[in-house]
Amino acid sequence: MGLLIAAYASLAAWLWLTFAQGMFWRTDVRLPPRSAPARWPSVAIIVPARDEAEVLPLSLPSLLAQDYPGEARIVLVDDGSGDGTAALAARLADGQPGLPLTVVSPGDPPPGWTGKLWAVRHGIAHVRTEHTRAHVNGHGPGHGPAQGAPEGGGEGGPHRPGPEFLLLTDADIAHEPDSLRELVAAATSADLDLVSQMARLRVVNVWERLVVPAFVYFFAQLYPFRRINRPGARTSAAAGGCVLLRTEAAVRARIPDSIHQAVIDDVALARAVRRAGGRIWLGLAERVDSVRPYSGLGDLWRMVSRSAYAQLRHRPLLLAGTVAGLVLVYLVPPVALGAGLAAGRPAVAWAGGLAWLLMTGTYLPMLRHYRQSPLLAPLLPLTALLYLLMTVDSAVLHYRGRGAAWKGRTYARPGDA
Repeated sequence: MGLLIAAYASLAAWLWLTFAQGMFWRTDVRLPPRSAPARWPSVAIIVPARDEAEVLPLSLPSLLAQDYPGEARIVLVDDGSGDGTAALAARLADGQPGLPLTVVSPGDPPPGWTGKLWAVRHGIAHVRTEHTRAHVNGHGPGHGPAQGAPEGGGEGGPHRPGPEFLLLTDADIAHEPDSLRELVAAATSADLDLVSQMARLRVVNVWERLVVPAFVYFFAQLYPFRRINRPGARTSAAAGGCVLLRTEAAVRARIPDSIHQAVIDDVALARAVRRAGGRIWLGLAERVDSVRPYSGLGDLWRMVSRSAYAQLRHRPLLLAGTVAGLVLVYLVPPVALGAGLAAGRPAVAWAGGLAWLLMTGTYLPMLRHYRQSPLLAPLLPLTALLYLLMTVDSAVLHYRGRGAAWKGRTYARPGDA
């Protein structure tokens, strides 16, 4: 009786997910309709980077080569790298045509700040200072200045002229030459304050094929893109690898100061912008790609476990509920199908099989997006089991004092910072 109840509960969950969770499984949410603005606004591209010498030769040249009709510049913020990231970035840009690049180093973040957000804060402050200096010296852009953020990105400082948009992009993200132009056109055409694209992650080896498309699928299930993109919606999220942010919206939302402790900074950023009255948009990218390799399961495990418990706000009850939910939604269907067939219980097998079929069918569009074999779709319960174990491991690491660890730093939960 217990398995029958679980099987029908799982089927009910999948019926709700398939038809009532914002059509999360569809992969056709791409940049909204857009046209070229009458005047292209100025943009500063902020690239926080910590020990990124491996991927920088694949990503930075794509930013330098952006075909953007307006004023744009790149600031790479070296966040205490020990692998020569800053020097490599300077060499990659030396003598190359394209957007101007400046490399700066803010030093270690103060207590309570994550390294990435401290780097973003420093990058924003730098571009404002440079923009002000250019205007004072009479070398600013031909169009009028936009209102910039306060000194340091927070409250209390003087307002300065600055770029009208900020593109926050990770050091492992490669952009096609028209990426910035299309992002800005989308923002100006639809009057959006934040436009974010979920970069296509690298999928080459066996473990990447098994884990990576599911990572995006699970993210979309938690944060359905269509629901996020409705004006006035309560659901908010962004993809941290590619975020175009209107500077005025950053001022209103006090970015990044208001989210300085956030480990999952992209979701926190989107929430802050929406709370401040901004309009946000999130979708899948076609021409923005992550070049970071994950050589094995260990790399992918660390990617998920470093922030999974933070996503649950470090609450044991949320962890228990998440584990129970993953078991019910993803593991019960194949178990019910197998046990039902073995025990001659057609109702159990029917409910489990139909739930598994819905799971498989909703996963197929994401596999197509990643150009992967549809034969991987029935393996989603196995991938979900891996994610369950990664989430539990994230909690264990937290209570051992090693949670939210990334590239030599471990961040406390906000209440302990």
